[in-house]
Amino acid sequence: DIFLRELISNASDACDKKRFLSLTDDNAGAAFGGKIRLYADKEKNTLTIEDNGVGMTKKELQTNLGRIAQSGTKKFTEALGSTDETNLIGQFGVGFYSAFLVADKVTVVSKAAGEPQLRWESEEASKYTISPDDSEPIEGSGTRLVLSMKEDADKYLDDFTIRDMLKKYSEFISFPIELWTEKTEYDTLPDPDAEVAEGEEPKTKTVPRTTNVWETINTAKPLWMRNPKEVSEDEYEEFYKTTFRAYDKPEAYEHFSLEGQVEFRAMLFCPSTVPWELSQDMFNDKVKPMKLFVKRVFISENFEEELLPRWLSFLKGMVDSEDLPLNVSRELLQKSKVLSIIAKRLIRKALDMFKAISKDEEKFKRFSQNFGRYIKVGVIEDQNNKDALLELATFTSSGSDFTTLPGYVSRMKDGQKQIYYLSGASKEAAAASPVLESLRSQGYEVIFALDQIDEIALQGVGKFMDYDVIDASKENADLGERSEEEKEKDEAAKEELSDTCKFIKEALGSKVDKVEVSTRLTASPSALVQPQWGMSPQMQRFMKAQAASQGNDDMMGGMGGMAANLEINPAHPVVLKLKGLAADASPSAKQFAELLYEVAVVSSGYEIGDPAAFAKRITALMAGGEDALGALTEEAPAEAAAPEAAVPTAADVALDEVLDEAAKEAAKEEAAEAAAAAMEKKLEVEVAPKEELEEIITPDDDEDTPIMPEVM
Repeated sequence: DIFLRELISNASDACDKKRFLSLTDDNAGAAFGGKIRLYADKEKNTLTIEDNGVGMTKKELQTNLGRIAQSGTKKFTEALGSTDETNLIGQFGVGFYSAFLVADKVTVVSKAAGEPQLRWESEEASKYTISPDDSEPIEGSGTRLVLSMKEDADKYLDDFTIRDMLKKYSEFISFPIELWTEKTEYDTLPDPDAEVAEGEEPKTKTVPRTTNVWETINTAKPLWMRNPKEVSEDEYEEFYKTTFRAYDKPEAYEHFSLEGQVEFRAMLFCPSTVPWELSQDMFNDKVKPMKLFVKRVFISENFEEELLPRWLSFLKGMVDSEDLPLNVSRELLQKSKVLSIIAKRLIRKALDMFKAISKDEEKFKRFSQNFGRYIKVGVIEDQNNKDALLELATFTSSGSDFTTLPGYVSRMKDGQKQIYYLSGASKEAAAASPVLESLRSQGYEVIFALDQIDEIALQGVGKFMDYDVIDASKENADLGERSEEEKEKDEAAKEELSDTCKFIKEALGSKVDKVEVSTRLTASPSALVQPQWGMSPQMQRFMKAQAASQGNDDMMGGMGGMAANLEINPAHPVVLKLKGLAADASPSAKQFAELLYEVAVVSSGYEIGDPAAFAKRITALMAGGEDALGALTEEAPAEAAAPEAAVPTAADVALDEVLDEAAKEAAKEEAAEAAAAAMEKKLEVEVAPKEELEEIITPDDDEDTPIMPEVM
């Protein structure tokens, strides 16, 4: 399709040259009105493109059309020198010869001011002839290009096809582009066949009438060329909806330019709703966020080097560059420092736009709900802009349903040294975790990572505003200052329960790495705590699901792991009970230790490796107490019973896998909801009508008659 873009660009250049010359010619008279016209003749199998630009002399025809990759526009610009008065597009060299992609023969009729009308003609770009032309005269100056189309290129003679191509590539050309097209109008005429009663008005009928008219195609204006101060909000909204085929109102927009060594103009729009394609797939390849123009001619929306990183793929925007170099095909962008400069400026402006949104609480909540996951992907992938993105990332916490890290820091308690987070399947589940008991008692706020992306993003933060960002379930979490009295009690408890910890470790074996007396538990008897580089329960479940989907029975997908730590509450009656059982060598002590461990597994958010054994222990304890528990036949512990802390961290998990899995889970939930709705509807259909139900349950006798017969 690019041939039409190239030829329209050449015609626009010719008009721009004439416009410039008219501005510098004192005898030019009225202001020049450039125009480009297209006419498709299906009978002759030709497509004609005509402009009223400068035209060409014989020498210019030889120079400009006689050699591939020789651009007359480029030489014209060089002759003029740098000036703001001219705005030439076709500096790419090969535009004219793209005509031979669709045409067997190309005829160029051209007339320069004060020069004779000439005909340049070539078949298959092999050789050409130049001769005087006596066809329809060109008034003043201009060029008429006639393409004799190839047999397989007849689709380019269709009005609808031409219109779509012009809309796509040349919508913002400065000069009007007119297409000779059929137009159907309807005339109201007397109906001679209709019967009319005396005194009635004559009856009429509507008769279609087909005419040919010049239809202006490029009615949209290049809004980005105007001063932002002169553009209204309604104009921005209309441009957004028209250019990007959007139905929502933009949440925000940025309109800016860069001048100097690199010159370009750009517009960025943030949608107010999630585009449907992105609701199904966060990074749908079919969604093209940016359109690239070179001097108002659309070039591409596919880039070798992305103008925007994928964490900004939800934005819509365009760039019009004055300096961007193109390769000889004019379709693929060359590697260019210019493109890199443009990309950096676009990211900076996008961040400015998001920061402005964040100042409006209602808008920011809506933005975060729609696109918050993209911001967190940016935190993970864009190290250059990580700090700015961290201020925009939003989370749920124990103190707020909607908070940023700066907001969290502003509410930190005196003496708090770390920012705490905890992953969980839900806010309720995370808030109830036993590992938070000490932090909760001190009034410390904890961020809840309810999505795998939350956890990966937070784990990679390291420091924020001089505070370490720590998983509260890790052994290296700072749980607050301990008084000297508390420290003495801690040491005494460790010494007192030393043998008990050893017993529990021996009973559990490889299920845990170590057993320790806890300083974080105040109400629960036990909890599982991960080593510094361990994985959360949620991430372990995700990894297990990934391994299973790949046919790998290994829970961690083939990665080696180490067991978590079991912490016990030295003041809890259950722990003290186990201490006594172990000291007395009670038969139930080992099963009691297993049960204490399994309670920690469940309450800490992990999955029990052997649910049947757990159920058996609970049942025995409920039925016969310690004796029944001790009488259980000891079985070898299941290999998968231990919640493992794989050596790779959450940050090592492929982000795309996390996003894909989240999409799959969402699809499963939607399917389940649809199935439930269908079943509910089916049940409604199958339920007997109200009248029939009343007949069934209403007795024939008096009120004392039972509705249902008594069972004897």
